[in-house]
Amino acid sequence: MELIRGIHNLRSEHHGCVLTIGNFDGVHLGHQAVLAQVKAKASALGVPAAVMTFEPQPQEIFQPEKAPARLTNWREKYLALRDEAIDRHVVIEFNRKFASQPPIEFIENVLVEKLGVKFLVVGDDFRFGYKREGDFALLQREGKRLGFEVVDTRSYRQQQQRVSSTAIRAALAEGDFERAESMLGRPYQMMGKVVHGRKNGRTIGFPTANIPLKRLKSPLHGVFAVKINVGRAEDTYHGVANLGTRPTLNGDEVQLEVHLFDFSGNLYGQHATVTPVAKLRSEQRFASLEHLKQQIEKDAARARVLLS
Repeated sequence: MELIRGIHNLRSEHHGCVLTIGNFDGVHLGHQAVLAQVKAKASALGVPAAVMTFEPQPQEIFQPEKAPARLTNWREKYLALRDEAIDRHVVIEFNRKFASQPPIEFIENVLVEKLGVKFLVVGDDFRFGYKREGDFALLQREGKRLGFEVVDTRSYRQQQQRVSSTAIRAALAEGDFERAESMLGRPYQMMGKVVHGRKNGRTIGFPTANIPLKRLKSPLHGVFAVKINVGRAEDTYHGVANLGTRPTLNGDEVQLEVHLFDFSGNLYGQHATVTPVAKLRSEQRFASLEHLKQQIEKDAARARVLLS
């Protein structure tokens, strides 16, 4: 799958496609049903199947306090779309300047001139452009004028499936990973590159791999039994992970920290995939590092049993 980051990287060879636009957070089974139809239409027309997403997601710019937790950061989304055999992923940098352009300008300059859209699939609640004046009805009218058809994503969803990103977030918040997997079509995972942290874990005998979440909000908080793949996919380890602000250590940002069982080595700079299997408890503040150490020992022992 070709990744195109930014309108400025669209070239003449990118002209002509079947396009769908949306958040596609999670790339769950409902999304996958839409993508399958997009690919089928693209094949029938003899053009690439393309997906356009925005980074950050629009609500994260205009209403960050109300923005939902992200199931997937942009790289996780890219990899999930690649697994669905999409031809092109167009990632648009979303900012106030981009949002302020007239809707007609976006349609004519981006959809028609740059992308040469032959067929467009969007949600009927899709809004865009200055003061969000662009909507589904405008796209349909302009599509007729400019030569492309516009259809609603709902007509492409599998009606028997009650799947949504909101429902998946609710399942994750409850620690119901089986229900989340049934809607995603795969286990829920978080990915990232291992970076240097404060190394507090070493001082109490539990060194951790620190993995930035690269998202405004996390859908998970607490302590979990996890599986972790580092580097080559076949290298799978078990461990215990903390997703939170580390109140005992006076942390202020949500971080993912994973202690790998029976592992010794250098993980810095390697990509890791963390699969939560069970929630052990909520995050809490302890009176001392010694109390924290005692609790982690209990967490680790329980995680080993659950993962065995």
